[in-house]
Amino acid sequence: MPGQKASEQARRAQILRAAYEVAARRGLDALTVRLVAERAKLSPGLILFHFESKDQLIVTLLDDVLAGTTVLRIPRDIASIPAPVDRFLELLRREMIRLSGDRRRIRLFFDYWAQGFRHPIIRARMQAELDRYREAFCGLASEVLAAEPARFADVTATGLAGVAVSFIKGCAVQSMIDPRHFDVDEYLAAAGGLLGQLRPRSTREAAGARR
Repeated sequence: MPGQKASEQARRAQILRAAYEVAARRGLDALTVRLVAERAKLSPGLILFHFESKDQLIVTLLDDVLAGTTVLRIPRDIASIPAPVDRFLELLRREMIRLSGDRRRIRLFFDYWAQGFRHPIIRARMQAELDRYREAFCGLASEVLAAEPARFADVTATGLAGVAVSFIKGCAVQSMIDPRHFDVDEYLAAAGGLLGQLRPRSTREAAGARR
């Protein structure tokens, strides 16, 4: 109805969408209450009514960014794959595609990461979410290790989950660096070919290499 007031929840969502657009285009350092108000077509006073300060708005926006980058969901078709290794690899591939396909959100994610070096609340929140994201892979990783212990000798579930997250985040970074030539399947094929040639060196081998 014309003139009907938006609910508080709807208004906050409107402001956060506007803040996301401003931050994604200009970066967090350039985000201001005035720019968000202009984007949302609201008054600066109304922005500050819902979010007491620019800092509170930035921290609240972080939750939305993290929800799109560090929340792991396992689709039913992946969960139904019989072999644990195939299931793990397909989830890894899907996450690479998902994150590399949303470059603005990934750029903003790393912008927040840089902000975290001087903002303890942002740093703590990001670290907690990244830890949870890695832990979400641990269940599948444990199944992989149980199914193929010889293939993954001396590897822990946490270690395998950490490698998966490293691949996903590295893939997202590469998609920003060279979006025109980036291809997830090529990335995986190249990584598989390279890593297949690597093996851990013993302490004695490592010491000899340093001489």
